[in-house]
Amino acid sequence: MNELTLDAKLAKTPIDRNIYGHFSEHLGRCIYEGYWVGPESSIPNVRGIRSDVVAALRKIKTPVLRWPGGCFADEYHWMDGIGPHEQRPTMVNTHWGGVVENNHFGTHEFMELCDQLGCEPYICGNVGSGSVQEMSQWVEYITFDGKSPMADLRRANGRAEPWPMKYFGVGNENWGCGGRMTPDYYADLYRRYALYARDYGDNHLYRIACGASGDDYLWTEVLMAKAGDSRALRGRQMDGLALHYYTSVKRLPDGSREGSATEFDEAGWIEIIAKGRFIEELVRKHGTIMDKYDPEKKVAMIIDEWGTWYAVEPGTHPRFLYQQNTMRDALVAALSLDIFNNHADRVRMANIAQTVNVLQAMILTRQEKMLLTPTYHVFEMYAAHQDATLVPVDVRSERYTHAGYDVPAISASASVDAAGRLQITLSNANPNQDLATTLFVRGFPATQLRGRVLQAPTMHAHNTFEQPNQVTPQPFTGARRTAEGVELVLPKMSVVALELQ
Repeated sequence: MNELTLDAKLAKTPIDRNIYGHFSEHLGRCIYEGYWVGPESSIPNVRGIRSDVVAALRKIKTPVLRWPGGCFADEYHWMDGIGPHEQRPTMVNTHWGGVVENNHFGTHEFMELCDQLGCEPYICGNVGSGSVQEMSQWVEYITFDGKSPMADLRRANGRAEPWPMKYFGVGNENWGCGGRMTPDYYADLYRRYALYARDYGDNHLYRIACGASGDDYLWTEVLMAKAGDSRALRGRQMDGLALHYYTSVKRLPDGSREGSATEFDEAGWIEIIAKGRFIEELVRKHGTIMDKYDPEKKVAMIIDEWGTWYAVEPGTHPRFLYQQNTMRDALVAALSLDIFNNHADRVRMANIAQTVNVLQAMILTRQEKMLLTPTYHVFEMYAAHQDATLVPVDVRSERYTHAGYDVPAISASASVDAAGRLQITLSNANPNQDLATTLFVRGFPATQLRGRVLQAPTMHAHNTFEQPNQVTPQPFTGARRTAEGVELVLPKMSVVALELQ
């Protein structure tokens, strides 16, 4: 028996639109060829930023974009990326393939990209190899409207007015590529660096600390005790704590992953689904520690790196992390977004890795061609939840069991949007069986129902440059209104979005 019960009168917690955020690093072909083609390119662009990618990301209402890393952030020195392109120094990207980074995409280009996307910039500062002064000056360069060396330098580089910037990360993965620090050491550094990342004028930074990798609960305990407890400190020093978790099979000694993105059996399917669901345990357990120090939930949980990670596509650079994207990834995206929605009281931003051409991407490009992945379509179907009000859903689902894994087949979340419509998203992770499902809807007398579905005939289905529309949303006709709510047949390995009004 598959039953979902919800009462729209219980809607009270806002779903922050930033849960649908994105992460883009100087890695492989994410920035160069993904966003940046240069103003002289034959690929249609606006001031060097390719127009087709911008149009696609605007359609899914991209709310926030995290940059420049990732591991790249803690070896990035921002002054290398300002001024005339021909005068910018080159560097070697030591983390991602040892390729030459020409710094043509820097602060001005990133802010231009965010302006074209209509999204909030989220900049991650360099703690691992950078100084307090360097970070402080970057914030000043971007946000100060007065007379100072950094503000004058910005003006000399063609930007008279400061940019508004809210989100600022004080370091990245400082337990690993960002310095291999202990939590105590990083917590002390965070307090120091965050102090000098100043607010200028009306611009108030939302300071985000590096959080844990996966289930490192000690890291969260120490960071919250030392920097996140406003009751024990003189005011809150931390606005967000960032958690990183990737859904993958096995990590190899060189940092790469096992497992093909497109060639897998049912055991490979359910393993990734089960590991994707594990993020709910992480959210709950890290959230419990945060509640101890921050019972009013003033410090947000920021899941600023998440998504699937497999072996790279055959014939591509092993450190460019280019992978395809199938219905399996669509299911992971759907259940992850449901989890984040359902914990919206604490989770207030999540940034999938990475937007273009890297890991669980929204978009893949090849020269002038562009395609949208199944994950992109999930984000588009779920966009109605952005800034809506969460409706708690009780899900009673059949189990899907295979190869030693046992997971609920159905995932779901619901919200009431600003127009008063009830939005319900569901997915069926079982690749073998359609599921008859009943939705008991209380407190919402609906007269109209419409739906869309993302599904494919095989679990390996994906879009290619030769066949870019193999997996796209279609109208869903398998649901009908009843006196008590909705009855539907949820197709196997599918994602469904319903709207009631």
